[in-house]
Amino acid sequence: MSVDSKQVTLLDHGDGDEPQINMAPNPTFAAVLQARLGRRELVKGSMGAAALGFLGTSLTGCLSSGSSSSSDPAPAPAALIGFNAVSSSEADDIIVPEGYSYHVLGAWGEPILGSMPAFSVNNTGADQAQQIGSHHDGMHFFPIEGESPYEGSSEDGLLVVNHEYVEPRFMHQDSIGQPLNSGAVRLYGAENDQYRPTDEVLKEMNAHGISVYRIRKQINNEWQIQQDSRNRRITALTPMEIQGPVRGSAFVQTLYSPNGTMTRGTLNNCAHGVTPWNTYMFSEENWAGYFVNGGSNSRDTAQYGVRASGRGRYGWELAQSGEDQYIRFDASIKADDATGDYRNEPHCFGWMVEVDPFDPDSVPKKRTALGRFAHEGVVFAPAVEGQPVVCYSGDDARYQYIYKYVSHDNYFASTANGSLLDNGILYVAKFNADGTGEWLPLVYGQNGLTPANGYTSQADVLINTRDAATLVGATRMDRPEWGAVDPNNGDVYFALTNNTSRTEAEIDEANPRASNSHGQIVRWAEANNEQAAVSFEWDLFLLAGDGGESGNANFIGRDMNGNVLTEDAYMSSPDGLWIDKDSRIWIQTDVGEGSQNRNQFAIMGNNCMFAANPETGEIRRFLTGPIGQEITGCITTPDQRTLFINVQHPGATTAADEWANGTVRSTWPFGTNPPRSATVVIWKDDGGVIGT
Repeated sequence: MSVDSKQVTLLDHGDGDEPQINMAPNPTFAAVLQARLGRRELVKGSMGAAALGFLGTSLTGCLSSGSSSSSDPAPAPAALIGFNAVSSSEADDIIVPEGYSYHVLGAWGEPILGSMPAFSVNNTGADQAQQIGSHHDGMHFFPIEGESPYEGSSEDGLLVVNHEYVEPRFMHQDSIGQPLNSGAVRLYGAENDQYRPTDEVLKEMNAHGISVYRIRKQINNEWQIQQDSRNRRITALTPMEIQGPVRGSAFVQTLYSPNGTMTRGTLNNCAHGVTPWNTYMFSEENWAGYFVNGGSNSRDTAQYGVRASGRGRYGWELAQSGEDQYIRFDASIKADDATGDYRNEPHCFGWMVEVDPFDPDSVPKKRTALGRFAHEGVVFAPAVEGQPVVCYSGDDARYQYIYKYVSHDNYFASTANGSLLDNGILYVAKFNADGTGEWLPLVYGQNGLTPANGYTSQADVLINTRDAATLVGATRMDRPEWGAVDPNNGDVYFALTNNTSRTEAEIDEANPRASNSHGQIVRWAEANNEQAAVSFEWDLFLLAGDGGESGNANFIGRDMNGNVLTEDAYMSSPDGLWIDKDSRIWIQTDVGEGSQNRNQFAIMGNNCMFAANPETGEIRRFLTGPIGQEITGCITTPDQRTLFINVQHPGATTAADEWANGTVRSTWPFGTNPPRSATVVIWKDDGGVIGT
């Protein structure tokens, strides 16, 4: 495109993944923890025997697979972790333990359907709709039988992968050699009449969403993508239904759907969920920045960070064609009522969305009963016949909350479907200083969620979930990320990745530390081992950090026993979590682009992945990733002999001037520019269970 350089400007909101900050006065998790400990030594870095109780040994309900009347000691648990830890690394490669191998599968731009266009930086928006999306995140392997999400074939299945966002400079020919940061785009035209090339916008929108494609194991342990009628792309343009209490309400009426029952697309899909009835759920996390509302909805600006002025994250509303599918990202008031414009379009995002991966014609459904916020994902407790369905979700922003949903109707395997997620109670967590916790219901008419406080319906409560949670007195947490439920005892774990905004004076972190750079993992056991209980007991499983090399006590990491972490377990910003059939905990890290391999983070090396033993607290580094990425997504085949993980945004730490000069810090996975997000398939050379 030939354009006068004076008519080209940059739109740069950074990487766009920075969470909002909740400034509500609710007690923070750190304040609760400090009250429980009754001492400041922990914050100062002195954790002795008196502090051990808070780090995992005091949970009477946790880690108990059953009770016994025998006085004989229980047999020693079998070793869960049998590999030799890998060292931290700054190499532009995947490093796995001795005795393991890997290969790359399903990189961004690989064709999976339609005319099967090969990857090229010159691909069109239409090409991208037939190719795997970008910035891989949560995923699941569905055995090909389609009967159970965790049982069946370990050699043939559907891989379903989230695509969180994009790096525009890697996607467009016209961006090569331009001084662009990882989230920047170029705007063309005069300042008061700027636009973006329509096909660039279309390509970026089609690189978002979900990829569904069939894969088969080959005789050499590698896997190949198969052409299959079930292969599918779900993007920022795909029609979707709105279900649950918000469906049909005035809050989601738009020009596209005047009756408030439909919307288009999904955005910023981070972690995921897998239902007991074998469907896939994808989250909508940092969706708010994609919109600008022109000041039309100050509540959305205050709660969620929808921009009141300027441009959306990528300026999609400026697509040159001016088509409806693009202008909807401008949520300003332009008509007499909501059915004539897109003032309510942001209300159609921030949900968990369900789809049947085995039905390529199924319409994704936004399950509004699970609340609207920056969903990191959703994790289901093991379903029990004749009992409610229970699932958990975190709101990934500083000082935000952890939620639980309990269905009104009970689960029966023969009839269970997504309607169980439309009728139930959404709770938010309150952590008490004595190690107990409460689930506070977010129900219209209860706990102050009444007209007197501005609430008009359950739909109103769910549209404004963050405000509702604040009002009922939930505990503010430090960026709740992925959750995981131990399939053997129901213990729940949540990663609290970091919160550097918290000051020493506040003691307001989802950690017992001010300026919480490294994060931690909290866990709890529901009362009486009943997942639907309204109370629980909590503790910390991990304080992430180093061994003291940084010289800052706030950065020291400790395991569940209070021991300083060994070098094999140094980590920062725990993010991805998954627990396998043997209760082995897999932890993945996401040190941000601006911090990787610098200052107190240098000792951590590139983002990586660990295995942890919940009985002993042992933690070992299993894998390190290439430069500039985060490790995310984790699932094995049913036989636990194949592990799938994702590498997201390799090379994202490349500076704008480096990109302008033709330099990129990573060329993973193929040694070429641009680098490409991809799935990694890992196996043990002796054919054994991963992790042993």
